Amino acid sequence: MGVEDDVLKIGKKLEKLISTDTSDHTSALDLLKALRDSRMTLDVLQKTRIGMTVNNLRKASSNEEVGSMAKTLIKNWKKLLPAESPGGLARTTSRSSGGDANSQKMDETSNDGTDSNKDKDEDADNEQAKSKTHNTTDTVRIKCRELICNALKSSDVPEGAHDPEELSCSIEDYIHEEFGNTDIKYKNRIRSRIANLKDSRNPQLRQNVLIGLISPQRIASMAAEEMASKDMKELREKLTKEAINDHQMAKTGGTVTDLFKCGKCKGNSCTYNQVQTRSADEPMTTFVLCNDCGNRWKFC
Repeated sequence: MGVEDDVLKIGKKLEKLISTDTSDHTSALDLLKALRDSRMTLDVLQKTRIGMTVNNLRKASSNEEVGSMAKTLIKNWKKLLPAESPGGLARTTSRSSGGDANSQKMDETSNDGTDSNKDKDEDADNEQAKSKTHNTTDTVRIKCRELICNALKSSDVPEGAHDPEELSCSIEDYIHEEFGNTDIKYKNRIRSRIANLKDSRNPQLRQNVLIGLISPQRIASMAAEEMASKDMKELREKLTKEAINDHQMAKTGGTVTDLFKCGKCKGNSCTYNQVQTRSADEPMTTFVLCNDCGNRWKFC
């Protein structure tokens, strides 16, 4: 009963989001993740009708990550259904929850009873558009798709993952759409995706793409800093701070004076350091920094 109660609570929160604010993507993702981590059973699915709620959220939300995670949950939950239940998760849940099956089916459609047909038409249109987009005879693009697919399958594919071949086609499509050709910029973008997806030190990136937490459109355009592992991000942040500190020390480590005049901005707010660059019997060399424009020069 503990799992059932938790799922019911999550379902109510999702229904509230659907009816009031589907733009709250963070809350929706957190609730979907909680469902993903719960110990779902067929009995809980049937009693809570959570499958219908998640499907309604998928239709109502315009966020790609929310839609993708909802699809993944429904796909995984369908595996709990008996083999003789071809009608789908929402239909089985509705049938098994008690009451008049015909009236419940009417509740699941719009007033004119055409939602089901519309969904089928939309799915057919989406599949047709996807097929048209994915079809290409360009040998460079085909090879790039193969390389991306191999990168996605470089380790064990997690349970409930999307089809790596379909994902690779979508990722390549978005990259090609951005550049409009297969020149060096396109190839560099492809190479960076492949390198990061195959990186054994950053397995989370590949898994997030496979299970839909990172959409094909997003991975196609992510910067190297965004794709980096947590350890790499922390290292880069540390190096950045050190570089800033070194720069500040370079500016403040010398002696402030107004005895020099900058040849660039003509200001006289300067800092100078004296360094012994020649033999000991030679005078020290003076290096001057303009505090206003950053110009540096050697004063002889």
